[in-house]
Amino acid sequence: MLGVPRENSGVSAMAALVNAPARNYRTMIKNSVRWDGYRPRDGDVIVATYPKCGTTWTQRIVGLLIHQSPAPRDIMSEAPWLDTTMFGPVGPMLATLEAQTHRRSIKTHLPLDGFPVFEGVKVIHTVRDGRDACVSMHNHQLGIRRENAMPSLLAEAPPELLAQGPPPPTPEDPHEWFLRWMEEAELYDPSARFAETPFCEFELTYWTRRHEDWLLHVNYADLKADLAGEMRRIADFLEIETPPTLMRQLVDAATFEAMRRDGDALLPRMGEHLDKGADRFLNKGVNGRWKDLLTSEDLARYDALIRRKLTAAHARWIEQGGRVAGDPKALPD
Repeated sequence: MLGVPRENSGVSAMAALVNAPARNYRTMIKNSVRWDGYRPRDGDVIVATYPKCGTTWTQRIVGLLIHQSPAPRDIMSEAPWLDTTMFGPVGPMLATLEAQTHRRSIKTHLPLDGFPVFEGVKVIHTVRDGRDACVSMHNHQLGIRRENAMPSLLAEAPPELLAQGPPPPTPEDPHEWFLRWMEEAELYDPSARFAETPFCEFELTYWTRRHEDWLLHVNYADLKADLAGEMRRIADFLEIETPPTLMRQLVDAATFEAMRRDGDALLPRMGEHLDKGADRFLNKGVNGRWKDLLTSEDLARYDALIRRKLTAAHARWIEQGGRVAGDPKALPD
């Protein structure tokens, strides 16, 4: 069985590869090959999401549970985003992981078939209604400091990607952004070498593996509705026991209001990348803003895309969460 030695874990056996990468993913900001240098340890936690689906929220929850403390910690440094080319070479990120002596967590925005999962590693996949993710990404893109991001992105980009030129500027109008997002999803060609993976195709890579013991599906709507219950569910998945009194403190520290308050401590370097720093990154923390932006024609177009790409059970779970649609592991394909 394929594997790599487990380093710094006290285990000399080979770590079995339970999810092998099936393809490389390369865009201007992501490169799945950067995972090649990753060396797993028992207990590693990978937070894997489509962008703007509650990634940082989930990372905060995982960090609170691992460290058993409500104190703010630097999420970007402690739980690096390995596949991004935005923050420089991957070597320093891997060195940071290797130097950690506590249980580790890592972030990815890759589809599940783009990075390795080894025996003993847990993956948490947080999901959000695609319309909410789209609207949230528009705000994020408006704030990106391109002058700071581009040097690192260009340094690692292959000539073929450079030949395509820089990405188009973000439109001020969120409705125009949504229409672009939809067009890219409808015209997606999986054979295109540098294409960004659309929402549905991204989610399918996780949904088809939802029965795996090492994979947990979490829904943004459920986090909003019952944060304490979802944190207990995540703690059970990670096999972390927390005294009830301390868990209440951890839940309080994981609320959106607390994360906004602690934003500069949680994301101290975000000002280098976004114009308003943590305030831009931790924007609204709510669902449903698309209801004020999209027309009936837009909604019909989105629904048609979802029906064409996803099963009814999958689509319902994404939109409504487990409290309404049920446990993903128990739902039909």
